[in-house]
Amino acid sequence: MVPSNPTTPPLPRRTVLLNLALVFVLGVFVARLPSTLAAVSTMFGVGEVDGLTLIADVRRELRQHAVEPPDDQKLTLGAISGMLESLDDPYAEYIPPDDAADFEKSMTGAFTGIGAQVEVRDGWLHIVSPLEDTPAYAAGVMAGDRVTKIDGVSTFGLTADECIKKITGPEGTSVMITISRGAGGHAATGGEAGEIELTIKRAKIVSKSVRGYRRLNDGTGHWDYLLDPAQGIVYLRMSQFTPTSPQELAEALDQAQAAIRAQAKAADSGKAREIGGLVLDLRSNPGGLMEAAIAICDLFLDSGTIMSTRGRNTPDVIYKAHPQSGTPSFPIAVLVNGASASASEIVAGALSENDRAIVIGTRTFGKGLVQSVRPLDHDGRAQLKFTSQRYFLPSGRLIQRTDTSTVWGVDPSPGFYVPMTDAQTIDWILRRRSWDVLHKDGAATKSGANGGPPPIEQQRWTDPTWIESDAKDVQLSRALGAVQAKLTSREWPKGGEDAPAQAARISATELKALERTRERMGKEFARVDKRIDALEQAAEGGKPLPTIPDFWPDTLDLTGGSVEVKDKSGAVIARLNITGRDVERWLAFGDVEKQATDSAKPQDERPAAPAGKQ
Repeated sequence: MVPSNPTTPPLPRRTVLLNLALVFVLGVFVARLPSTLAAVSTMFGVGEVDGLTLIADVRRELRQHAVEPPDDQKLTLGAISGMLESLDDPYAEYIPPDDAADFEKSMTGAFTGIGAQVEVRDGWLHIVSPLEDTPAYAAGVMAGDRVTKIDGVSTFGLTADECIKKITGPEGTSVMITISRGAGGHAATGGEAGEIELTIKRAKIVSKSVRGYRRLNDGTGHWDYLLDPAQGIVYLRMSQFTPTSPQELAEALDQAQAAIRAQAKAADSGKAREIGGLVLDLRSNPGGLMEAAIAICDLFLDSGTIMSTRGRNTPDVIYKAHPQSGTPSFPIAVLVNGASASASEIVAGALSENDRAIVIGTRTFGKGLVQSVRPLDHDGRAQLKFTSQRYFLPSGRLIQRTDTSTVWGVDPSPGFYVPMTDAQTIDWILRRRSWDVLHKDGAATKSGANGGPPPIEQQRWTDPTWIESDAKDVQLSRALGAVQAKLTSREWPKGGEDAPAQAARISATELKALERTRERMGKEFARVDKRIDALEQAAEGGKPLPTIPDFWPDTLDLTGGSVEVKDKSGAVIARLNITGRDVERWLAFGDVEKQATDSAKPQDERPAAPAGKQ
């Protein structure tokens, strides 16, 4: 031990420890000085370090020195995710081998299974609808069936994805499903009560992307495409753009043409014998394959530009329609809305700008980007999807929407801006879904029971007024009326808002929606802050956790009712209309409490629930 200098007071223990720590840090810095200088040099362009080498360095350091051994797969996925996020490309995506099948299914609409739309409801798997011409439909699976078991394993508590993985499998293999009908199954469709076991052989299923407006009532489950047989008006709805979409569309037109001729011959009347007009419904179609969109445009155009693409490392390409004989000339009305994107916008924009169709509805989504999907060199099962090009309409306009865009997407034709309120949209979606459901032998479509479609003999699809009031589809009503007027007078009907007014209305509507969202988010933040304060106070003071007050039964829907706010003297200072079901939630975290006199009232003195809202 070295003795202390009697003339120098000994250093405090904390100072000694700090000096030792400083020496240690300086030693580490000196030891790592070469690598530190190399990194600094790279930042300022003095030297170059390969990016993959840096990633490998980080991975090696973490594997050797991290306090917990890292998961190699998570490290790899994290690095890939970081690179993709740095692109600021919302459509960039890494598809690992395990997800390749699902990705292929979403892009092509093809998979191997039994052919049914499913959902989880009340904890159980339910059949929304079997698909036409599939093993499920042939085996007798019906809309509303509750699937209680898959190969003997209960579906209760499983997610829809977990159930789908059990149902799907290699082509030619079988799966046994146990279904329940009656009170727990689908009493709405008139099925027999009890459990039924069905062994179904899996097959390759290609989801149809082209649909009609309702099912034919012939037990086949096929679509009815004739909207107005007398004038030969056809309705085709596309859910996405897949490799088979152009062929499906052409076949649907052929079937509609055959049906028109058959009805005209049977009636021996002056009914149309050729297709007179087309309503092409692209609403809520998110897009798909660009090649499919180009091919569909080519079906209706015999000249002109369809679109063009430009990329950084790819040559500019202009896609033009091919001159051909037999190109149909009937009038076309294309239906779009804010969820019509990508390939839908290619079709709507090309047909509109080539004066081949009018566009009806609201402004489209605004996605003018083209994605490439490439397999990776070292694992061909994995794929990378990213934006490689921008596409432009025939006029040369880029439709891509950004945060600063004032114009984007494809606007409805002047005079054909037809907006729908949220309530109208919900009614339309629910009614359309009821028509989409495939019932065995058309059972439910004949009765119109349980909120389903009215009996076929009461449906009047040739009447735009009925379509708006009963089918709950304002935009289809306008489209049919426009095509009917075009066939009668050879001119598209005038009226409605012009383009500038329509664009201003769209911007104002979106602004209002965003302001409403911001207001709701502000209220939610305030509610969360108050809840946090209450929990912290309870934790610090040892108080019991605050409970959320219950002002009235959860079964009550007070939408349309009102609230009176009174001051201390009992004078009414405000009357508030209740516009939704969240009013109790906001009050629960506000500076209010339930009066004791209210809770003391007998049950029979409390206000009754509004009729039909229980």
